[in-house]
Amino acid sequence: MRPSSVRSHGLAFRNTRRDGADEVEHWTIREVDESAFKDVRLGRRFGELLKQIGGSMGESIPFACQDWASTKAAYRFLANERVEEGDILSGHFAATRARYDHSKGPILLIQDTTDLSYQRANPHGIGITKNVNSGRDKDGRWRPHTVCGMLMHTSLAVTAEGLPLGLSAVKFWTRKKFRGIAQLKKRVNLTRLPIEKKESIRWLENLRQSIERLGDPQRCIHVADRESDIYELYCLTQELGAHFIVRACVDRLAGDGGHTIATEMEETNVRGLHHIELRNDRGEMTKAALEIKFKRIKILPPIGKQKRYPGLNPTVIHASERGAPRGRKPIEWKLMTDLPVHGRSEAIEKINWYALRWKIEVFHKILKSGCRAEDSKLRTADRLANLMAVFCILSWRVLWLTMLNRTNPNASPTTAFTGIEIALLDALVKGVGSRRCHTATLGYYLTKLARLGGYLARRSDPPPGNTVIWRGLSKLTDIELGAELSVTGNVGN
Repeated sequence: MRPSSVRSHGLAFRNTRRDGADEVEHWTIREVDESAFKDVRLGRRFGELLKQIGGSMGESIPFACQDWASTKAAYRFLANERVEEGDILSGHFAATRARYDHSKGPILLIQDTTDLSYQRANPHGIGITKNVNSGRDKDGRWRPHTVCGMLMHTSLAVTAEGLPLGLSAVKFWTRKKFRGIAQLKKRVNLTRLPIEKKESIRWLENLRQSIERLGDPQRCIHVADRESDIYELYCLTQELGAHFIVRACVDRLAGDGGHTIATEMEETNVRGLHHIELRNDRGEMTKAALEIKFKRIKILPPIGKQKRYPGLNPTVIHASERGAPRGRKPIEWKLMTDLPVHGRSEAIEKINWYALRWKIEVFHKILKSGCRAEDSKLRTADRLANLMAVFCILSWRVLWLTMLNRTNPNASPTTAFTGIEIALLDALVKGVGSRRCHTATLGYYLTKLARLGGYLARRSDPPPGNTVIWRGLSKLTDIELGAELSVTGNVGN
């Protein structure tokens, strides 16, 4: 094994060559665990595939592989019955744990579900996700349409500053039949149905897997939207020793069971104001004033489950907009957390942590728009799941680069770039426009990378976003390949 030292957050390695010089290995090295595969050759093949697809993000597999032999090997790998998405993500999970150990402070485990839709004449090889109305027929009746696709439930580990450390759990599944909530309610009482018989068990499974992989549960805070307002989940976080911040949607029984949470919160006084900035429908920045209420309340499990689960004592936080403008619904967040809230500043801290939930929406956007996950022509759910696992690693890296530029712009550029990439960026992009960046820092070179992707770098522009980062990465990879071929050709001559 060659001696090495891990760079910040473990994205690049500096290895010592035989001649004593230093070189930074490709970022994918840390995200691949060859030993996780049933055959070490599959592990090596995955490492090559990750580099190929990562170098042509958003392009088809034939375009990424360039020749028939490599393309055929990629398809064989994705179709191999001995390859599972867990094998592909094993190295990334381990790298996430390393970044988690290297970081300090609380870590937000943000969970959410997204559906991936595909156009198929025969959807049975993949499955279905939902039923939608596709217009009316000539008699005016709605025409139901079954959407072909698969679902993905993701857990993303994020620091309190917004830096994504990586994925901690991912679940893929499909449906043979779809029954909406309205249909299920006609057949069963959902509040009495055990959580093990519901699809919502995925929230509990991902949380448990995340804690097992990361360890130190006291640092972990489960963050999710209203779909995660599940009593069993609150009990599980308590059992695991972790914490939660969830946007509530259920008005649960409170106190002795004679009233609800809403009743107690109506009688709670406003504890202060919190001013935020947001964009209106015209893209303009506006300000809003939120009235903050919070109170520790005893809540009870659903009536049908009171023998199985204990009562809990979370803190309920309400943030309601004062004087919302016409034409826009007022902002209203109802959060529930088991973390201590003793004053206005701690309540605002929890609100800001919940606001970071949007990072997982951005991650899914990169997966679909940057990697073009829904453009794949693979025919079975297993093959698609393997490919989506590859895309998950690439999507995380784009989001990581984008946020690292905002949270730690003065870090060393070798945190994310090799020496060759730094030299190419210096040669290709002479400056960073009107952006204020310290020379030879990570932010300096990420701005150069973004300029390759179409970023204008004007003084008034916000920091580079995900789109210009992934465009710049693809362009830089193409240029780097050309440079390597040129050097090889000169050596050969």
